[in-house]
Amino acid sequence: MQVLHDAPLAPLTTFRLGGPARRLVTATTDAEVVEAVREADRAGEPLLLLGGGSNLVIGDKGFDGTVLRIATTGFAVRGDVLELAAGEVWSDAVARTVELGLAGIEFLAGIPGSAGATPVQNVGAYGQEVSATVTEVVAYDRRSGGTVTIPGAECGFSYRSSRFKAAPERYVVLRVRFALEDAGGLSAPVKYAEVARTLGVDQGERVPLATARETVLALRAGKGMVLDPADHDTWSAGSFFTNPVLGEAEWAAFLDRARDHLGPDTAPPVYPAADGQLKTSAAWLIDRAGFAKGWGEGPARISTKHTLALTNRGDATTEDLLSLAREVRDGVLRVFGVTLVNEPVLVGAGPL
Repeated sequence: MQVLHDAPLAPLTTFRLGGPARRLVTATTDAEVVEAVREADRAGEPLLLLGGGSNLVIGDKGFDGTVLRIATTGFAVRGDVLELAAGEVWSDAVARTVELGLAGIEFLAGIPGSAGATPVQNVGAYGQEVSATVTEVVAYDRRSGGTVTIPGAECGFSYRSSRFKAAPERYVVLRVRFALEDAGGLSAPVKYAEVARTLGVDQGERVPLATARETVLALRAGKGMVLDPADHDTWSAGSFFTNPVLGEAEWAAFLDRARDHLGPDTAPPVYPAADGQLKTSAAWLIDRAGFAKGWGEGPARISTKHTLALTNRGDATTEDLLSLAREVRDGVLRVFGVTLVNEPVLVGAGPL
C-alpha cells in the first residue's frame, strides 16, 4: 500500500481537473482496500474512492481527506462466469472476453474506468448494460464492517444507477461477477440501431465478437469517447448529462415546447423507459437549444465531436467546467422545460 500526502489528483481523472488530496492511498489487494477504509472510518476521516477517474469531477481546492485509489487486479473465467477485481481496467477486460469468445459485454468496449465502477453506475452503451450480466457484487459494507456478496437481482439496477450509487457512503465494491455466453464466437444480439446500421445488419442479429467490438470502438472514437492524451475532445467524462426520463404529463409538456420552438412537425427522439416513462436524448436537447459541437470560447468547451461531452481544452479549471455545465443546463431548461442532470460525481465541486 502506497501513501502520499498533498498528492495531485488531476492526472488521475479523465478531465485532468481538480486540486490535490490531503492523503492519497493506493491499494493493490482487497485486504488493503478494506484496511484503508476501516482506518479512515475509525479516524472519522472523509473518504473518496477513486478508480479510473472517468466519472468524477473534483473541485479546484481538492479533497481534504483520504482518497483511496483502488488498483486491485484480477481476471478469472470459470466456465461462462467472469470475475473481475474492482481495479481492473474495464476496456482491457472487455477485450480479453472477446478474445476468449465470450459474449455479453462486447458493446461496452472502450468505456474508460475500472470494473468496480460498472455496477455502481449500471454502465451501459450501444444497447447493453452491465445489469443484464452482473450475477454478484462482492463489497465491503462499511455499516456492518464485513464483506458481503450481493446477488445481481438485489443490486437495485436502474438507468445509470444502483443500490451502490444510492448509498455511496456504505459500500465499497471489491469484485464483480458476470454471466457471459459462449455463442460460437458471435456477439449478443445487436440492439442499438446505430450499430446495426453501421454493421449493415438488422437489429436482433448476431455478428462476430471482434467485429462488434471494433465497430463500437470506431463509433466511440468518432465521438471523442475513446481516451487519447493528444485529443482534447477526450479530456472529458464522456456523456456529462444523463438522458432525461419523463412521465406522461412531462413528456406532453416537453413535446409542446419543442414544437413551439422548432416547428409543428418536430419529433424528438423517444425510447421506452421503466414504469411507462419515456426517455429522450440529452444530446438532441443540447444541440436544439443552441449549443453546437465545439460551442464555447473559454478553456472548457463542448466537444467538437459530440454535444454531450464537456471538455477541458488543456488549461481549464473545474470552475470553468461547471460554469459551462450550468450554462448548458440552464439553456436547455429555458427552451424545453427539461432539467438535465449531471452523470459524473461532483466532489467539492458543486452542486451545479
